[in-house]
Amino acid sequence: MDTHDFDFATNRLQPLQMDEAALESGDSPLAHDCAGAAQCVVTTGGHIPGHTDAPAFTLTRCEPSPIPVVIAVPHAGRAYAPTLRERMRHPAYAAPRLEDRYVDLLGAEIARCTGAALLVAHAPRAMIDLNRATDDVDWDMVGSPMPDSPPAGRSGGLARRARSGLGLVPRRLPGLGELWKRRMDRAELDERIAAVHEPYHAALAHLLDDVRMRWGAVLLIDLHSMPSLSARHCGEPVAEFVIGDRFGTSCDGAIVAEVFAHFAESRRLAAHNRPYAGGHVLERHARRGDGIHCLQLEIDRQSYLDTRLAEPGPGFARMADLLTGLVRRIAGRVADIGRDQERWRAAAE
Repeated sequence: MDTHDFDFATNRLQPLQMDEAALESGDSPLAHDCAGAAQCVVTTGGHIPGHTDAPAFTLTRCEPSPIPVVIAVPHAGRAYAPTLRERMRHPAYAAPRLEDRYVDLLGAEIARCTGAALLVAHAPRAMIDLNRATDDVDWDMVGSPMPDSPPAGRSGGLARRARSGLGLVPRRLPGLGELWKRRMDRAELDERIAAVHEPYHAALAHLLDDVRMRWGAVLLIDLHSMPSLSARHCGEPVAEFVIGDRFGTSCDGAIVAEVFAHFAESRRLAAHNRPYAGGHVLERHARRGDGIHCLQLEIDRQSYLDTRLAEPGPGFARMADLLTGLVRRIAGRVADIGRDQERWRAAAE
């Protein structure tokens, strides 16, 4: 990976300028002061097919890591290749609906205030969904047949998310229908996987292992945003957050309890696993027995965007403060789990 900065205004890669005043002010969504840590390191990796000089993702981290928390943002990418937009039926409408709009800016502010490592994807979800497995493909939209032998554990046919239209490459959206004017080539799909999906997940795996080695345990917060949920009954309050832990398999229950306690004390309603329990990111990276804990956190977009859901709104600062407090709180719990785990390992030896 190369050390650069990504200019969101121009969607272009720029040489990284380690300007201390800019880092302190947090003007860049990728630059933060590492909460007083010795060094802020910004690296990029992968590339976006069809978009000259655009990296697939940027990783901002403090060395040494001041807290055992990593924030990943897989669905907020806005670096659209011109060829990708040209192939979309309704790019001005469909592209923003696929995005977790500006949730990367929330992640950047949390990371700046806490020192948490931050991994942000720039490749848009319309190109490839980093929260889907590479075999979660609707082969009808690819100009080649489905592989004869499905991966282990899969019985053939389309995966559930691909059937819904939101597989590895999204095909359709409710109320909009088909997203693309024509099929894609198999070679193009393979290029997106090799250029974006594989390096992103390799970087995330390495980062989690590295922070876990320092602290004994690490928590990944896979940060997303969602449309407002619907009330099941008239007058029933609606959750503003959904905490996904794949029904207890991806994260220690004590960490999950701290998250719910934080929102409850702030008088903010959160749901558990429904309708979002966590996707491929949690399935791939969570290893509780090895000290790698993962949560998916969904945030109602109305809570931090403007009324058009187009730009950060008046609730953005309050949401950033709320989530910063959450990360600070659960970081201590994760560190405790890491210390306990190291004691058990030492006793076993």
